[in-house]
Amino acid sequence: MAEPDHLVLAAHDLDAGAAWLEQHLGVVLAPGGKHARMGTHNRLLGLGDNFYLELIAIDPAAARPDRPRWFALDRLQAPDRPRLIHWVARSDDIQRDAAGSTEALGEILPMERGDYRWRISVPDDGHLPGDGLVPTLIRWDVPFHPAARLPDAGCRLMKLEGFHPQPARIGTALASLGLDSRLDVHPCADGEPAQLVAYLRTPAGLRELD
Repeated sequence: MAEPDHLVLAAHDLDAGAAWLEQHLGVVLAPGGKHARMGTHNRLLGLGDNFYLELIAIDPAAARPDRPRWFALDRLQAPDRPRLIHWVARSDDIQRDAAGSTEALGEILPMERGDYRWRISVPDDGHLPGDGLVPTLIRWDVPFHPAARLPDAGCRLMKLEGFHPQPARIGTALASLGLDSRLDVHPCADGEPAQLVAYLRTPAGLRELD
């Protein structure tokens, strides 16, 4: 079944977001690249074997895509700092796993950046499945993983948890992907929106991202 692949943090501005994240974690992010099909760009941080963090933002120099951008970036309010909005899970059979998900994950789209090639699930309207708690699926179509090319900054994910008004629904979707043991899901406090929280061990100590 699927395996956790990376965390997704969204920023209104990539440079400003990277500066905040580097100060918060006490490490330097690695360069990423541009996603021409989605009009976005990113920076990366390795979190161990086959797992990493992606800081992503709309690229102001890119042409606007002819479809909604992924990760609901078109609807992102200008946050005061990067926000953990989503996570992505790796699949060796993305069509099978997407079809088996109880939460609609969207169309499987081919993507490329540099020498990377992959397929990824993207809803037609760009929304986040399960309000961000049900992962997007990815299938890498190259024999190497981005995390293997990132420097080891000494950061590791210790725990990932989520809060949702309908935790049972999210738990069912995660179980359908074989990921129910990878994310602890709790009910939200009354009136609170869904939220994803990651706890990272860094050279500067334990840090929280939400």
